[in-house]
Amino acid sequence: MMAQYLALKAEAEDCLLFYRMGDFFELFFEDAKIASAALDIALTARGEHAGERIPMCGVPVHAMEGYLARLIKAGHRVAIANQTETPEEAKKRGGSKALVARAIVRVVTAGTLTEETLLDSRAANWCAAIGEAGGQVAIACADISTGIFQIIETDASRADAELARLSPAEIIASEASDFAQLATALRPRVDFDSAQGEARLKRLFQVATLDGFGQFSRAALAAAGGLVAYLDHTAKGSLPFLRPPRVTRTEAAMAIDAATRESLELCQTASGARKGSLLDAVDRTVTGAGARLLGQDIAAPLMDRAAIDARLDLVQRFHDDGGLRDMVRGNLRALPDIGRALGRLAAGRGSPRDLGQLRDGLDGAWRLGERLGRIGDSPALLGELVPQLGGHGALIDLLSRALVPEPPIDADKGGYIAEGYDAALDDLRDAGAGGRRAIAALEADYRQRTGISGLKIKHNGVLGYHIEVAAKSADPLMAADSGFTHRQTLAGAVRFNAPDLHEVAIKVTQAGAHALAAEAAHLEDLTAQALANREQIAATADALARIDVSSALAERAAEGGWARPSLVDHACFEVEGGRHPVVEDALARSGARFVANDCALSESSRLWLVTGPNMGGKSTFLRQNALIAVLAQAGSYVPAARATLGLVDRLFSRVGASDNLARGRSTFMVEMVETAAILAQATPRSFVILDEVGRGTSTYDGLAIAWAVVEAIHEDNRCRCLFATHYHELTRLAERCDALTLHHVRAREYKGDLVLLHEVAEGPADRSFGIAVARLAGMPPAALKRAKAVLDKLEAGRAKTGGLAAGLDDLPLFAAAAEAEEEAIDTLRTELAAIDVDALSPREALDALYRLKGLAAEA
Repeated sequence: MMAQYLALKAEAEDCLLFYRMGDFFELFFEDAKIASAALDIALTARGEHAGERIPMCGVPVHAMEGYLARLIKAGHRVAIANQTETPEEAKKRGGSKALVARAIVRVVTAGTLTEETLLDSRAANWCAAIGEAGGQVAIACADISTGIFQIIETDASRADAELARLSPAEIIASEASDFAQLATALRPRVDFDSAQGEARLKRLFQVATLDGFGQFSRAALAAAGGLVAYLDHTAKGSLPFLRPPRVTRTEAAMAIDAATRESLELCQTASGARKGSLLDAVDRTVTGAGARLLGQDIAAPLMDRAAIDARLDLVQRFHDDGGLRDMVRGNLRALPDIGRALGRLAAGRGSPRDLGQLRDGLDGAWRLGERLGRIGDSPALLGELVPQLGGHGALIDLLSRALVPEPPIDADKGGYIAEGYDAALDDLRDAGAGGRRAIAALEADYRQRTGISGLKIKHNGVLGYHIEVAAKSADPLMAADSGFTHRQTLAGAVRFNAPDLHEVAIKVTQAGAHALAAEAAHLEDLTAQALANREQIAATADALARIDVSSALAERAAEGGWARPSLVDHACFEVEGGRHPVVEDALARSGARFVANDCALSESSRLWLVTGPNMGGKSTFLRQNALIAVLAQAGSYVPAARATLGLVDRLFSRVGASDNLARGRSTFMVEMVETAAILAQATPRSFVILDEVGRGTSTYDGLAIAWAVVEAIHEDNRCRCLFATHYHELTRLAERCDALTLHHVRAREYKGDLVLLHEVAEGPADRSFGIAVARLAGMPPAALKRAKAVLDKLEAGRAKTGGLAAGLDDLPLFAAAAEAEEEAIDTLRTELAAIDVDALSPREALDALYRLKGLAAEA
């Protein structure tokens, strides 16, 4: 057995090996140590190998999925080695001591899951492969739980951004790829050969040419081939259902890099949670498929104005008709996830319940389509979706006749084929039921004959049907002439057999086995019938998801008083009464009101310089406008009273930063890398939000960098930009930059307390209220007093100089600060020079030290 195990382990490579032994999957050696720690299960030892005891642990077969989920979540990959023959077949093949044959039937990885218990029903589960050829780059991605297959043609500079958009569970790359460091699994270089990829796609879809699916670059073929090869490897030759690939280019969607996604928390927060993200604040979908599609829409806002307006037309139809919206959402809420049910069936991991879900889901889709087909004033997109909801009448009828109303998940026990569907099956069931009645009659007869009232006929997998009595009552049955044969003695019971019980048991067992075989044959046939229509079923699933998304966005808009955005071709950004949807939700839960603000970026005012105190709302204002752009191009209403927006080709957000120690980058380095990317990539159609650029380094350096960045965005990039800063010196740039306008978040001091109004107004802030914010934060009074004294001294120095320091013509505050600092240093120098160290007594030396310390603090 260990020789067989070691051969399979060599095949499994870096995967943990689940080795089937009876009712358990066992793990051995290092795999057992890893699994026992990850799963918190007992680690034991058995036998010997190379002179040492063999570590082992195991998990029950019936509970495998729960343990798999924990291992996959912990980052492991698992190979499943199952028995490929029965013990009886093994004996027939090789005698009584023959080892049951086993083989790896599947490799379970994060990107190849289909089971309900292992997947988040409201999130897509992408497996992505990166291909390269002729200087081009492409990403092939598939969610095998639904069969979606996409190929994204991009370039090396934007590959990271596309992967961030997809957030794949698994990334596959060639061992020789430039992107190997991004991969979670590396595969042989030959798997990513473009010619081999083309051949694989042709075989998969059984076509002579791929022209019907679109035009494929060599990189696209390499990526698709690598992905299909990997899926074939993990499924061990039984490829899951994949729809024909859809090819897109990155230009089809708003470009959003990884740093911007993290900053704006589009689909998940910085901690990786869905709750608190934009998606969470917007999502009112009632189906898992709808939630998955909404996440994809928000992750990839469109650049096609006609397509965006088509989505908005459908949202508006549901928004304006509350009764229609409620009807649609009520119908959708009752439907199962037919896309994932189809995926499980296609992957060979389906159950009778999955067929029942197809039956109920397709029937519900047809009924919804009938209702939607009768409404007037139908938007064009709805007219395209409604026909996709029908056309499954024959399959619905077949599954309705064949299946019981609530089919079970476990097919092994039968009971899922409806009575009346197969007369022969009904006869077998009747025979089995008759046999069970005969067994019950035998039990009553045995009790009467023996006088043992506690006698019972039981069944288990080892003995089959048998008679069981308490040990104290067993003696009469032990007699040779009793008609009973002793089988087993337990601590408190004794078990027997009898000839007439054996005869009846054979009939029951045979009838049950034949009935199970008949049901299994029907299950296979019904599954084949369903899969013959898989393309149409997948289209129905897609249509239901789009209707769910549209009605959900309408619900969110009606709930929050959101407005339909008007999209135009020129680069403007006009928002009245804009709000941040996530912050507004959080404030509403605490009973507070969100303060709405306007934003009007145009050719003559395309760069707003926003000043004001910390906590005043600058960052919220910046982010809410970026989120409004995302929502609008995703086809959603926006949290505003009115919005007219020019399409945004690239969105950039540099708001806050943290160390990236793993890549050797400090907070300031991260900030500079992100800012450099913006200056290198932003176009006149882009939208940029920047907050506190330059604050991570010295005051002079930071201000110089911020100054240069503002000028570059104004003169070179010429994009729409909101730039928040505490460097009030930057307001002088309004004198020389004609498209830069000054704005501030309002605040007031009242009786020594700071009142933050969260309103954006025109003009610069008169001060930053930094000390007032420090007071709010609980800084000790002594430190606040000292800060106020230093501030007064700096401001007095500024007033005293009344002019400009050499080399800092535009920075008068820093000239004053530099002069005040120089005066303090001169005082220290004078005091130090006056000290005769050799003449000081210990007490005098200590006094001098305290005096110097005080002067240093004032400096």
